[in-house]
Amino acid sequence: MPDKPSDTPASILLIDDHPLLRQGIKQLVEMESDMVVAGEASNATDGIQLATELEPDLILMDLNMPEVSGIDALKKLRELNVSSRIVMFTVSDQEDDVVAALRAGADGYLLKDMEPEDMIAQLHQAAVGKMVISERLTTLLAEALRSNKPQQTSRPDFDSLTPREKDILRLIAEGLSNKMIGRKLDISDGTVKVHVKHLLKKLSLRSRVEVAVWAVEEGLHKG
Repeated sequence: MPDKPSDTPASILLIDDHPLLRQGIKQLVEMESDMVVAGEASNATDGIQLATELEPDLILMDLNMPEVSGIDALKKLRELNVSSRIVMFTVSDQEDDVVAALRAGADGYLLKDMEPEDMIAQLHQAAVGKMVISERLTTLLAEALRSNKPQQTSRPDFDSLTPREKDILRLIAEGLSNKMIGRKLDISDGTVKVHVKHLLKKLSLRSRVEVAVWAVEEGLHKG
């Protein structure tokens, strides 16, 4: 996919069953010249249909919706190879929900109690391909990671990574998507996916978010 002209606003699809919340986000986004709400849906089924039609840059989706949950919708969108960035937007700060969403392929997880200016700042980051997670959840994930890996040393198998895998790990820690990593290293998205799969196995981690949290904690993202 060719790079989008820098003056083209990032398109956003809202999927949430609360009309008032959708309206509030739309009003916030309308004040930004580089983002536009391209569509909205009040349930996951309609949202999936719109996502395939619109192919937006970013999908902001509620976690808890009637009939089809946000997690199931997320899995379906990934099965359909929808290339949009998908960020979950929810009231739940439960560790299980956060981990389930990120392992299902979410590119971010934001809480609905955010200040409006923080919300817009995170949407800007997500729209340009960065991973976004509400600040207090980063701490929660780090603690979950530590408690799940008591037997590991501070740098599990880091030295077993190839130089290219180490490069990719650092870029994951910066929050870059596979597409952005591929551009930066001049390799294909598919090649990046293969490297990510290998480094996850070597590090005994289960998602790129766990890689990012662990790498930042260990200072490995600093090179």
